[in-house]
Amino acid sequence: MEPPEVRLENYEAVYDYYLAHKQNVLKAKLSYAILGFKYRPRISYRAGAKKALQDLVRSDRRIILAVNHLSTTDPYTVAAMAARSPIRPTIGHSRVLAKDELFLDEERRAKVEMMGGLPVFRGKNHGIRAVNAAGQRMMDVCAERMAMGDNIAVFPEGTCNETDPTKVQSVGSGIGHITSRAQKLGIEPAMVYVGLSYGPTQESYKSASFFIDTPETDLPARPGEITRHVVKGMQAALDEAVARY
Repeated sequence: MEPPEVRLENYEAVYDYYLAHKQNVLKAKLSYAILGFKYRPRISYRAGAKKALQDLVRSDRRIILAVNHLSTTDPYTVAAMAARSPIRPTIGHSRVLAKDELFLDEERRAKVEMMGGLPVFRGKNHGIRAVNAAGQRMMDVCAERMAMGDNIAVFPEGTCNETDPTKVQSVGSGIGHITSRAQKLGIEPAMVYVGLSYGPTQESYKSASFFIDTPETDLPARPGEITRHVVKGMQAALDEAVARY
């Protein structure tokens, strides 16, 4: 299938393509490893969380990674964290939600796709009403990809936090809907909250502080309830990442 232009008017073809798209697993693992060496993140865990995450990955249960969003560099530092944590085996088998503008340049698109990128048409760029149908299809594709064996990584805030890097911004209900739709397909995803801090000055992305909390495996079924869980879980993880910077 020829890759379609990533444009809102073309969203049906775009999501048909990414539903079937396959990553180059070896290239993804190598790229993530290089980023791990470049950024050298410091990773901390809640007591027992590292073992729980290792067991979760071994069980082949689907994972949704929820990370706070501070900078356009986050996808690279989060990839570095993934390469140096128990979720490393999921590299090449995970989809990362990324804004559609990252797919406009052909060379950048190839890199984003290799790392598992799946485009999102954001209301802040195109208008809430305009992106509604595309958003519904995107959430369906995420659920379907989980049913096919992929994991999902999300920045639920949807945009970089330029206000207070110690506080989680408003979180949309998308992550709740994705989780709920996966559940309806017979998948019981586990939610993994990851806090990210670049320190009080936000000047260096190297040696970022990551905190991985205990995976939440017993999630509610309604999107709104799931989203409220996500907000609390993200803030708890962010508090720890900030404290341990």
